[in-house]
Amino acid sequence: MPTYEYLCNKCRHEFEALQPISAQPLKVCPKELCPHKKWGRGRVTRQISAGGGLLFKGSGFYITDYRSEGYKQAAKKDSLPAKSAGAVAKPAAKPDSKPAKPTSAKT
Repeated sequence: MPTYEYLCNKCRHEFEALQPISAQPLKVCPKELCPHKKWGRGRVTRQISAGGGLLFKGSGFYITDYRSEGYKQAAKKDSLPAKSAGAVAKPAAKPDSKPAKPTSAKT
């Protein structure tokens, strides 16, 4: 449930009220929240507030976090041939020339 901010037009008292979205806005300053000893029954207006903000906790929220198992398996199958094809495509290089003859040292 969202928290709404209100301002009493009579006593200028600001307060918050936890209400469902479907509830009608308050019209009169609530007796239990009124700062005056004698309840003034002032009209209230709903204020525009910044809200509570949104906080994500955890390792991350990515579109791939909630993929189906079928999608994950198909992605693995697609990625495996690409990796193995890259390894096969590079043949080992063999030198065509003969090794150099060892030189004898004069003693």
